[in-house]
Amino acid sequence: MEDYNKIIESLGVKFGKARHINILQPITIKNFYDVENTLLVLYNGDVKIEGVEGKIEVGDILFIPGGKAATITYGVGEAKPISYEEFMTRREHYFEAMNEPEEIGIVKNSFGLIAFEAKVFDSVNFFTSLDIPPFFIYKNTKLAQLIKDILIEDFTEEAGRGRVISIKTEEAVIEVIRYILRNRMFVEQLATNSTYFKDPRLIDIFTYIKNNIDGDLSNKQLANVANVSEDYVGQYFKMLTGINPQDYIEYQRMEEAVNLLRTSKKSIRAIGGEVGYKDTAYFCRRFKMMFGIPAGKMRRRESLMIGK
Repeated sequence: MEDYNKIIESLGVKFGKARHINILQPITIKNFYDVENTLLVLYNGDVKIEGVEGKIEVGDILFIPGGKAATITYGVGEAKPISYEEFMTRREHYFEAMNEPEEIGIVKNSFGLIAFEAKVFDSVNFFTSLDIPPFFIYKNTKLAQLIKDILIEDFTEEAGRGRVISIKTEEAVIEVIRYILRNRMFVEQLATNSTYFKDPRLIDIFTYIKNNIDGDLSNKQLANVANVSEDYVGQYFKMLTGINPQDYIEYQRMEEAVNLLRTSKKSIRAIGGEVGYKDTAYFCRRFKMMFGIPAGKMRRRESLMIGK
């Protein structure tokens, strides 16, 4: 348990967004993808996720780790299948944002959600690194209340709003980890993570990648950082993390690209260069391959009805 306490202490949690959504019509979104982790609490109606056993009841919660593509069905009745790209382009036809605190839990066919980052040593996405699938969290009134509190706080303009949201988001993340531990879920993945998060050479690599996302991140350079041979560094990284370093680097670059698309007005070309892609066309191809939509449409999502 001490190892898990150290991991939790090292977690940097960053709130992303909160939404209270009314489902306008039943839909199935194929290959929904987000870099942030999502907690979704069902208030009315129904939510299903392909490949996840069990049924979510009103008040239960769905957790979707960042970086995991998922096919999700929202609403009751025959669902219209749509691609993630169509959803991002026309989602105001399927979802309606509710912005009044008193409406939470009352509107028919509705759910609340929060999205957040949770990074170990401010470098590694904790839940993504576990390589775990989406899962249901049953009968956890504490977590459901935390999500509702964050939703209510996000609707206000009270002094200290951001601080309260930050504190409660951290509480929500800890409650998810406690739920996993209490129910002995993903035991092998947790044991692996608790081991490699203690390896100082690996942490040096993670930190270097984060601080040099636009620079030389070849295996040769990573080998210099970790003080191991170039031939061994890929094997070393994959042995501890389960993925090869260049795949990890591309994910980190794309995650930062999404962040810049959401928070800046920089051109696609400039963003590609800022995350290490000199060829804009190649960056755009890789972006669409990873997220299923063009970079420009990822930016547009923030200006639609349920964006802020």
